[in-house]
Amino acid sequence: MVTFYQFVQPALRYLMGEQQIEPVTVKILCKSRLKKRPGRIEYQRGILERDQSGQLVVRKTGAQGSGILRSMSQANCFIVLSMESGNVEPDTLVDVQPFFGLV
Repeated sequence: MVTFYQFVQPALRYLMGEQQIEPVTVKILCKSRLKKRPGRIEYQRGILERDQSGQLVVRKTGAQGSGILRSMSQANCFIVLSMESGNVEPDTLVDVQPFFGLV
């Protein structure tokens, strides 16, 4: 799924004539602890929502294994963790790519 959204979909949009194909990425407060080892970029599945105060926050969908489709079906965004980053503690700003109704 990640491969489709990061590589295939932008290629299809380019072939359809779209000029702006860069994904929208925003900094959002993460409410979950995320496990990650430095050394590669990771796209973890997340749920972007508003908290009680109306602020946008993101949390992980659960287990992030590549064969776990349930977490992908619940997701409405990717939490993008850079190559250099390690584990993410709750209440840390992270990069988020919303799906914008594509799933």
